[in-house]
Amino acid sequence: MLGATFMGVKLGILGLGTVGTGTVKLLQDKNGRHPLLQDIEIYRVGVRSLDKPRDVQLPEGVITTDLEGIVNDPEIDIVVELMGGLEPARTLILKAIANGKHIVTANKAAISRFGAEIFTAANQAGVYVMLEASVGGGIPVIQPLKQSLSVNQISAVTGIVNGTTNYILTRMQTEGSDFADVLADAQKLGYAEADPTADVDGWDAGDKIAILASLGFGGRINREQVYCEGIRQVSKTDIAYASKLGFVIKLLAIAQNVKNGHRDNSLLSVRVHPTLVPQTHPLASINGVYNAILVEGEPIGQVMFFGPGAGEGATASAVSADILNLVANLKTNHAHLNPTLACRHQHYSEIAPISELVTRFYTRFLTEDHPGVIGQLGTCFGKHGVSLESVVQTGFHGQLAEIVVVTHDVREGDFRQALAEIAAMPAINSIPSIFRVL
Repeated sequence: MLGATFMGVKLGILGLGTVGTGTVKLLQDKNGRHPLLQDIEIYRVGVRSLDKPRDVQLPEGVITTDLEGIVNDPEIDIVVELMGGLEPARTLILKAIANGKHIVTANKAAISRFGAEIFTAANQAGVYVMLEASVGGGIPVIQPLKQSLSVNQISAVTGIVNGTTNYILTRMQTEGSDFADVLADAQKLGYAEADPTADVDGWDAGDKIAILASLGFGGRINREQVYCEGIRQVSKTDIAYASKLGFVIKLLAIAQNVKNGHRDNSLLSVRVHPTLVPQTHPLASINGVYNAILVEGEPIGQVMFFGPGAGEGATASAVSADILNLVANLKTNHAHLNPTLACRHQHYSEIAPISELVTRFYTRFLTEDHPGVIGQLGTCFGKHGVSLESVVQTGFHGQLAEIVVVTHDVREGDFRQALAEIAAMPAINSIPSIFRVL
């Protein structure tokens, strides 16, 4: 296709669910939109069943169940993969690439796990893989990292990138509700899946921060090395205490350069976990199903991208923008891949284990109401080099005293060793909450 005479672009779309339907609607609604839409033909749309009612009208013969036929069709220039999941999405993407087709995808799971395989194949075939919709729904963040911010040395990418968990935590904060009650309500309202595991256990956010870290720091990320911790253990008690201390609790996805030196030789911390965020921080006010990604670098300083993190229209906006980007490149008859659109890195970034993270911690203890317990805690923490910022006995749970501790910066491994020793003390009943502090 590269170097050929431009004759318009034929799309093969895989999947006609929420995002696929939104994309078709947007591509069909050409009035008042970008003139490049006139050069796009929706040539084939692949679905699992022809019997399902659709919210879009397409010419007879366009919708098919022959997904392999789409990726093998020589008439199709761009394959738009909107099925989600790992398989058959991965196999179909690779077959389309082998047939010289460009890819647009919203599939964060496939990209985060099989990105090395997919991008290596794409570079060899001389085709693009576009993935703006894979992170942050309609928020433009992938292309800015590739292009607008590409000359910066990125030091950190910190995001609220999962709308379901942000919605749950926001309602827990504003209503004083329990996690289980809000989750059940979110499922009824359609904000949470029937099986919410990928969202509430941090897996979805882990896929997304792996992609953002790869783009921000110029190296491939091994998804298995991304630390993921979800929000199931967040209680309304902790949200209330966090508020009194000047924090809100958010599920953050963080990629951070933890070693000075050249960008190509960075040691990265890439992780997802509930975090106490200062109420003055830009991410503290991001509520409901909204997403936001804060990028920090030199010389730019801080830039934040904010918007709807999911939904038919928002995600279709990102998918369609990628399609237009490809059409523009094909129309200008590039003989070679545009390096600001193509994947440029080959090596894997070195990921620091979570035990090496240096951060502050919030911890809540339930203890027997004995004299000297706070002193014992302080002594044990001090033995392991853990400096305490504050120690407060907040009240009682039945016969048990409740003590909340916030540390200064400490290496996580040292902190966990201290906690293991503290947990074995006779006066300690339990340690119900441990959260990192931004």
